[in-house]
Amino acid sequence: MATSGSFLTSDEVSWKDTGEGRRMQMLCYRDDLMMLRWSFEKGAVGAPHRHPHTQAAYIESGVFDVTIDGETKRLGPGSSYVVAGNVLHGAVCIEAGTMVDSFTPHREDYLPQSDRQAAGGTDV
Repeated sequence: MATSGSFLTSDEVSWKDTGEGRRMQMLCYRDDLMMLRWSFEKGAVGAPHRHPHTQAAYIESGVFDVTIDGETKRLGPGSSYVVAGNVLHGAVCIEAGTMVDSFTPHREDYLPQSDRQAAGGTDV
């Protein structure tokens, strides 16, 4: 089982630069659930994509134009959204900020390398 353990504090996990004005911080995960935080610079883009996981996100700060299945909404702090598996979605950061994402089941491609290998995945 891939797991971060029951407790994880933000000072125990570093930010990972994912390029193009985005950073990711793993918050916690198990096989059936994952939660992480994204930091976006103004203008950064989460390119339209699909994945089999159900995703729910909470806008912690900043302003984002979020597009889900062709519909775009401008979302700010305190807003949230949910995306069913395999639905095309993406976001554009209008004002720098952070959002918290959760996925069910976990996204193997976001797991730390040691847990990806233990789960039989490949190094992405």
